[in-house]
Amino acid sequence: MRVKMMQVGPIGTNCYILEEDKKIAVIDPGDEAERILSVLKETEGAVEYILLTHGHYDHTTAVPELHEALPEAKIYIHRADANGAGNTLFPLAGQVEGLLFYGEGDALPLGSLTVEVLHTPGHSPGSVTLKAGEALFTGDTLFAGSMGRTDLPGGDEGEIMASLKRLGGLEGNFHVLPGHMGASELDRERRSNPYLRMAMG
Repeated sequence: MRVKMMQVGPIGTNCYILEEDKKIAVIDPGDEAERILSVLKETEGAVEYILLTHGHYDHTTAVPELHEALPEAKIYIHRADANGAGNTLFPLAGQVEGLLFYGEGDALPLGSLTVEVLHTPGHSPGSVTLKAGEALFTGDTLFAGSMGRTDLPGGDEGEIMASLKRLGGLEGNFHVLPGHMGASELDRERRSNPYLRMAMG
């Protein structure tokens, strides 16, 4: 499993290129579709999926342009966020033909890898964490040393705390690959992230 991370858009959203056995998933293409396509050209393999951790514009803006360039790639989002995650900016439903929905317990094959979907609401109603191998793509749910904001439309502090408790309770240590800022490890977050510690009680 190989992961490339690039920061895109005005607030530096993390976009990830996940590759296994020459099969590729693009996670959270928030902006700068041409840059993302350029990186994909340097990555050997076929793009199978465009996967979205939630529906906010800074994670989805490049989707329509990528869909046009990569029509075979399947685009997944949680149904609860397909209309913009409580935000009228850039709703994908009706804008992207063939938009697909995933949710809790779904699993997508990527070569010999399985991408598992964990529904982790709180930052938005349809926020998900994508578990692939030893990595957790946490979107805006869990950050290094912090958590996602809950003051936007559709946010819920009780829900995000339950989602953090769930992530903290996963067995083993995972690479935490969030939607913003730097990467971390789940063991480190269990020890030092005040929000995760509070959620785990």
